[in-house]
Amino acid sequence: MHAYRTHHCAALNAEAVGENVRLSGWIHRKRDHGGVLFVDLRDHHGITQIVADEDSPALPVLDKLRVESVVTIDGEVKARSEGTVNKNLPTGAIEVFARGITVQSEANELPLPVAGEQDYPEETRLKYRFVDLRRETMHKNIVLRSKVISSLRRRMEAQGFTEFQTPILGASSPEGARDYLVPSRLHPGRFYALPQAPQMFKQLLMVAGFDRYFQIAPCFRDEDLRADRSPEFYQLDFEMSFVTQEDVFQAIEPVLAGVFEEFADGRKVTPAGEFPRIPYKEAMLKYGTDKPDLRNPIEIADVGAHFEGSGFGLFANLISQGKKVRAIPAPGTAEKSRKFFDEMNDWARGEGFPGLGYATRKGGEWGGPIAKNHGSEKMDTLADELGLGPDDGLFFAAGDEKDAAKLAGLARTRVGESLELIPEGEFKFCWIVDFPMFEFDEERQKVDFSHNPFSMPQGEMEALETKDPLDILAWQYDIVCNGYELSSGAIRNHRPDIMYKAFEIAGYSKADVDENFSGMIEAFKLGAPPHGGSAPGIDRIVMLIADEPNIREVIAFPLNQRAQDLMMGAPSLVSDRQLEDVHIQLDLPPEEADDSAPVADVVEDDS
Repeated sequence: MHAYRTHHCAALNAEAVGENVRLSGWIHRKRDHGGVLFVDLRDHHGITQIVADEDSPALPVLDKLRVESVVTIDGEVKARSEGTVNKNLPTGAIEVFARGITVQSEANELPLPVAGEQDYPEETRLKYRFVDLRRETMHKNIVLRSKVISSLRRRMEAQGFTEFQTPILGASSPEGARDYLVPSRLHPGRFYALPQAPQMFKQLLMVAGFDRYFQIAPCFRDEDLRADRSPEFYQLDFEMSFVTQEDVFQAIEPVLAGVFEEFADGRKVTPAGEFPRIPYKEAMLKYGTDKPDLRNPIEIADVGAHFEGSGFGLFANLISQGKKVRAIPAPGTAEKSRKFFDEMNDWARGEGFPGLGYATRKGGEWGGPIAKNHGSEKMDTLADELGLGPDDGLFFAAGDEKDAAKLAGLARTRVGESLELIPEGEFKFCWIVDFPMFEFDEERQKVDFSHNPFSMPQGEMEALETKDPLDILAWQYDIVCNGYELSSGAIRNHRPDIMYKAFEIAGYSKADVDENFSGMIEAFKLGAPPHGGSAPGIDRIVMLIADEPNIREVIAFPLNQRAQDLMMGAPSLVSDRQLEDVHIQLDLPPEEADDSAPVADVVEDDS
């Protein structure tokens, strides 16, 4: 018999009754029924009920052990009585009568419970992550993550992609988020950077003649954290040669739709080939964001024309100054009290906006100061244009175009959630396309790149030479699902002449491009194919499939919101000798100095 087990803890069923078996695992729960002890024994695969009574030599040992102790049980498989069968467990028809026990490891008092899934402070959960990962939901999430990655790999290979690995130690990039820097011991004063993405390397693979690349790529960005962002993350990085934007869409849609369908567990998924293409400008108008949640049926409208010279002086005055007024429908709010509308206004002020106007409507009768001043007839005209019903209210966001769009987008989400308009059990995908190539930087009073500077401009060189820069669109696109951006991508600018011209418009010289992007520009001068790709975030994909609100719930060992590993103590202090090896002296702010004494040097024993 095997030293530890003949079966795992989800393998036994009624067909095994009468067999002598050996199981190993953690004591998940104990229930003392007066001389009979029931123990749920748990391993990676599942749970088996162990029974020990006064005739079992295991009883006194099990009785003394704490939960989460690790034991090996020898015993006989018996059928449960009809009234005690647990149909929710694969092993629910049987139990194992313990005839022997070996204690592999005793557990001390636990810092957090494993059974029961009680809420616990995240600090405790991350400090004792190895215990937290034993809990059913966390264990299930991490297994799901592994299965999702395996599915993505299979689907990419089926689409003709080949997996390659790109370097972890690379050069720092002057654009993008902050790099994590690694000092060089061999080259004093010089630093490697951990990759924010394998962007340049994957493009160089296309230049090298590899047609379809993918990688489950680790990426690192030293940026502020939030619920859907981690400083260390993985993405399904891919690139394709000789492709148009539509080719990229047709390649990745079956992969994403397929993996979501595989793990959707009955939830609806936008089919491959049916992801809507929404221009950036339209998305900002209708949804107030370039990451729209299409499950929300509310659409924002620009209603400024209705208030030009109207009786509502505030909006009329803003319109005369070139400002915007956006309307956010509030369906079926006739029975809502004024408190609902006032609380929305208070919420908007709490978000840093001047306020959120509103108009109420019940049975076709308008209420509120905006409707009173604008007039019922004009409000009816506005409502008819928006397709509102007689019991639908309205909220209004006004101001500069960006501010009005942002507030309207936030209000759309809040109204949709408050009125329970956003259905559960759906994954709605879309592409956001036609991003502007350039924007005007008000602070620096200059034209600059709007998003990715390495995207191919639509119209290529002709557009750069003949169009107003603010009217030029890029072959850039985002994949969005349920309000989460899964990735940005683009058809790349593979021509040096177009790249120099695009950077010139943004105020960068040829020398700037040659200095900052020498590897890329020199490669393109030696023959580069048209190419494009994207990089959907794996952590966000798993977070959505697992229906978790926080990305840390689907990462085995995440950092906390201050980018700390509470379990391993990272980032940590290092010794003077380690600093000397990489030619670094610390110059810390005064408030950090008291806690910054390096750890003691470790004497190495060469013997």
